[in-house]
Amino acid sequence: MNIRTKALAVHLLTATGAVFAMLAMLAAVNGKWDMMFVWLVIAFFVDGVDGPLARKYDVKSNAPMFDGVLLDLIIDYLTYVFIPAYALFASGLLAGWTGWFAIIIITFASAMYFADTRMKTKDNSFQGFPGCWNMAIIVIFATTPNHWVILGFVSLLAVLMFLPLKFVHPVRTERWRAVTLPIALAWVGFAAWAAWGNFTAVPTANFGLLATSTYLLFAGITQQFTEKKS
Repeated sequence: MNIRTKALAVHLLTATGAVFAMLAMLAAVNGKWDMMFVWLVIAFFVDGVDGPLARKYDVKSNAPMFDGVLLDLIIDYLTYVFIPAYALFASGLLAGWTGWFAIIIITFASAMYFADTRMKTKDNSFQGFPGCWNMAIIVIFATTPNHWVILGFVSLLAVLMFLPLKFVHPVRTERWRAVTLPIALAWVGFAAWAAWGNFTAVPTANFGLLATSTYLLFAGITQQFTEKKS
């Protein structure tokens, strides 16, 4: 297989995320939250793999007929934002106006963030919470906090999207990558395990999901405030 074919195959791999998004949406419409999250976790794994492959095979040069960045953003908005927001609204975890408020703030703020040209930092981290609502909402499903806690958490993350705070990219942020990448892979495993058990049969998975999510949420901010000033 030549380099151009390999580069094209990377685009095709990225595009499978749209299929997983549709499968997740169909599960969500039928209230099958466990399977919805399983499909979203698979899409999350694909999203983590296709980036390094795209750089390895230089898709911009070897398969320039497709815009990999645009393709990735479209799928990310579906799997990171749109479907998780729908799940939060339809699940009944937020009552009355709070559900409407949550889906409006999640979808609107995320649309602006995804178009923000300042979203990446010099060390390939994210500036501001990177709209990973799939990760946040699976934790909400696993822990089922009070609806006011959920509303406060959602509002806080929406604000954090536009603050000058750093959030790690598990693959591209070099600092602490030896720790961050295994924890990110562990998050994928715990998330799939928790979802497969419908968040009730596997408390160990729920604990692991919460622990790894906490690290991924705060690692970049911790790095930011412990960096040596040049």
